[in-house]
Amino acid sequence: MEHKRIVKVALAGNANVGKSSVFNQLTGSSQTVGNWPGKTVERAEGKLHFAGYTIMILDLPGIYSLSTFSIEEIVSRDYISIERPDVIVNVVDASALERNLYFTIQLLELQAPVVMALNQVDYAARRGIRINVNLLSKTLGIPVVPTIAITGVGITELLNTVINVIEGKIRPSGSKIEYGKEIEEELEILENIVREKLPKLVENYPARWISVKLIERDEDITHKIKELPSGDDVLAAADDAIRRIERIHGEPAPVVIASERYGMASHIAREVTEVVSPPRVTIEDKLGSLTAHRFLGYPILAAIATLMFTLIFILGGYVVNILETFFQEMFIPTIDVYLSRFLPQFIVEIICGGFISGIAAGATIALPYIVPFYILLAILEDSGYLPRAAFLMDNLMHKIGLHGKAFMPLLLGYGCNVPACMGCRIMETERERFLAGFVVVLVPCSARSVIILGLVGRYLGLHIALTLYVFDLVLIFVLGRIAYRLLPGEPIGLIMEMPPYRVPSPSLVLKKTLVRTKDFIYVALPLIVTGSIGLQFLTSSGLIWPIADLMEPLISGWLGLPSLSGIPLIFGVLRKELTLILLAELAGTTSFEQILTPIQMIVFTLVTMIYIPCIATIAALGHEFGWKKAAGVAAADISLAILLGGIVYRTMLISNLLVSLRFIWYHA
Repeated sequence: MEHKRIVKVALAGNANVGKSSVFNQLTGSSQTVGNWPGKTVERAEGKLHFAGYTIMILDLPGIYSLSTFSIEEIVSRDYISIERPDVIVNVVDASALERNLYFTIQLLELQAPVVMALNQVDYAARRGIRINVNLLSKTLGIPVVPTIAITGVGITELLNTVINVIEGKIRPSGSKIEYGKEIEEELEILENIVREKLPKLVENYPARWISVKLIERDEDITHKIKELPSGDDVLAAADDAIRRIERIHGEPAPVVIASERYGMASHIAREVTEVVSPPRVTIEDKLGSLTAHRFLGYPILAAIATLMFTLIFILGGYVVNILETFFQEMFIPTIDVYLSRFLPQFIVEIICGGFISGIAAGATIALPYIVPFYILLAILEDSGYLPRAAFLMDNLMHKIGLHGKAFMPLLLGYGCNVPACMGCRIMETERERFLAGFVVVLVPCSARSVIILGLVGRYLGLHIALTLYVFDLVLIFVLGRIAYRLLPGEPIGLIMEMPPYRVPSPSLVLKKTLVRTKDFIYVALPLIVTGSIGLQFLTSSGLIWPIADLMEPLISGWLGLPSLSGIPLIFGVLRKELTLILLAELAGTTSFEQILTPIQMIVFTLVTMIYIPCIATIAALGHEFGWKKAAGVAAADISLAILLGGIVYRTMLISNLLVSLRFIWYHA
């Protein structure tokens, strides 16, 4: 089909309203995730083809306002005003209409082409809430489409409405947002001054909206105006307007504006909402109360975490055995024999021992643990449990200067430290973001879990592997507490919306898993193969042994590891699972009990778990917090890993010696 043209559609709305579900339903696995130019805010984009159009979908950050209290709010409103998407889909939670309308009102003030996706109407209905969609559409002056994004209900109608707006068949007028008489008088005066004095700024932002923002004392708009030639005159007029408004109302002007917006939202919600039956306590409500209970919530959280990692261990181990048998006993030997007929042995070793073995190692050691983790993480996300886990962890997080929101990037870190570092943006202050980033890189990501579960768990038992996870949590708490003491500032309170519990959609869980797994296949797997080829070249050429000899005093002398394990630790900076994969490559076997003692397995895993983050995480740290801080975190992690590795090695040796002496004494 010939596509008419490319159109831009932005998804905007509060957090936890199902915006990501709408995004996933629209784009499927056709998604890319990056950063906004010059900002530390995630930018999720996707595309689809519909009705002859190529529609580019941008998922704006989940925000509650278009003020300038956060970077997310600034990039959202600048995109809407300057980039000017063809349509903005405002995703709204039908069960919390009044609160969501506060943001809708601000979108209408920007005079943007808005289509409302009234989401979660099924949950609202279960709570006895019925919304008059036609009246809501007429009142706001925009199209309103009921949706249940998690199941895909209403998505096609939403797309048809978007296309009708683009083609001019529907013209969202957007009701004019009117404030009280005295505020409107001041806005009219200020709007005329803005049009006259700031013609360039008016090209990007509506003059009335600029006037409202001036009365709200919006820092970003004020800064922009200060840099313009006639800016001082406009700011002086705004100060006069603010003084008159505050004298009449007896409150700060920003509070007056916010109060009137909330009043409008409340009035509209009352007009269009009908409570058809008294709210009844649902199973979801009971489950929500139980999992957030001040006492019962914690054992439930512990049980969920334990079950999660047990399932990963069982599924991963089962798949590993199958894949190892296929690659090591069938596929690689067959290719080796075939290539040896017409290629030099050195080239065959590079191809089979480097390229093919790298792919096989990634498939047999990494994917079996990463994919189950991403599936379970997506289930927890879509079910609505993660915010409740954050609520439960709030008190504990405060001990290290953070609040419960930090638990979410910490948990995400068990999948990958890179999105976890980026997830620290949900923290409100720069201090909290860096503190969260510092502890997040200590979380054993799925790559490090490959080593914990694939080495310690497989050969020493799951209980030893879980002990390492617990040890890491204690370490995070201790180091976080130290950093909290060293960094100035105080933790702030937690304000978080609890989404309703839902049965996760299998299709959305699958889509999220595919998108996250694609990152490993497209980014991590090439690094693993490159590292495997590089190691095979060093091995075949004999260059690897001088490097191993150089590192021997540290690796063997202090850490008590085989000298050959130094090379994999170096390559591990590319990707953490490379340390185990390349150790297997170097030793020529995946039977690690042949090359490592139980103590060495624990020390090797501990060092890998703590030492320098992978190169992707270092890049994320540098991007988020600056290269100086990223280098400091990396140096601290290396020093800590070497120190603890040596101490644990000697402690376990002494412990074993004492046990042996006790045994000899007892039987003497």
